[in-house]
Amino acid sequence: MRDKSAKLAKRRESLVAQATLQRDLLTESIKPWLMPLTLADRGLSILNFVRKHPVLILGGVLLSVSRSNPLGKYLRQGLVTWMAFRNLL
Repeated sequence: MRDKSAKLAKRRESLVAQATLQRDLLTESIKPWLMPLTLADRGLSILNFVRKHPVLILGGVLLSVSRSNPLGKYLRQGLVTWMAFRNLL
């Protein structure tokens, strides 16, 4: 029984050391990809936000265009009214 426990303890120690080595190697191999993957992740987050909230993006575009246009006052009022109505539903 003690032999079995000793073998298991040695096996566990060996596996822990192996996992630590593999973790270190993986960390080193991923370092060059960290910045590009971070940028890609941010891009996907922005894309998902735009997909989930198209009204906000459209509203921002309309407001930016409407500030230079005399019809801007009516566009802003219409957008606010539409968003309020949509939130009530």
